[in-house]
Amino acid sequence: MSNPQEPYQPGHANAGVQPGQFGMPGGYSEGSPFGLPGQPPARDRKRLWTILGIAGGVVVLAIIGIVVLFTIFGSATNRARGLADGFTKLVIAGDYSKAYDDYLDPALQEQLPKEDFIEGVKGLNMDDTCKPAYNDFKVDSENGINAADIAGVITCDGQQVDLAYRFEGTDDLKMTNIKLRPKE
Repeated sequence: MSNPQEPYQPGHANAGVQPGQFGMPGGYSEGSPFGLPGQPPARDRKRLWTILGIAGGVVVLAIIGIVVLFTIFGSATNRARGLADGFTKLVIAGDYSKAYDDYLDPALQEQLPKEDFIEGVKGLNMDDTCKPAYNDFKVDSENGINAADIAGVITCDGQQVDLAYRFEGTDDLKMTNIKLRPKE
C-alpha cells in the first residue's frame, strides 16, 4: 500500500491515480457515461419534456385568453363608465338640453319629450356639490348589439338621487332607459 503523502510514481501501487484525485471503486471513472457509481444509467426523458412542453403551452394560452377577456370587458366597462359620467356631469351642470340630445336614443326621446325630461331633472335640485358614485356595471354583447347597465347614487348636500341607466347600440351606444329619482 502506498502512503498518501508519497508523490506520484509511475508503476507504483498508486498508478493511474493523479495527485489530488481519488480512484473510484468498481471500475467507474469520473467521465462514465452511466453517471455516478450506484446510480442507474440516465433514462430517455423525451416523453417528460414533451408532456411538460404541452402543459406549458396550455398554461400560456389560458393566460393569453384571460388577458384578452379582461381587456375586452374591461374596456367595455370603462366605455360604459365614460358614457354614464358624461351624461351625469351634463345633468348636474344644468346642461339638460345637451344631455338629452347627445345621450338619449331616438326611441327614448319619442317616449320622453325634451320638456318633460328637463322639468323632471330640474326638480331634483342638483348642483355642483353633487357627485356620482356607480356601484353596479353590467356589460353584455349579443348578436353584435352591446348593452351596458349602470346603477348608482348621486350624492348632493342634504340629498341623494338614485340613478339607473341602460345604454345600447352597435358602435355608438345611446341611452335606452333612465331612472333618476330621489332616494327614499
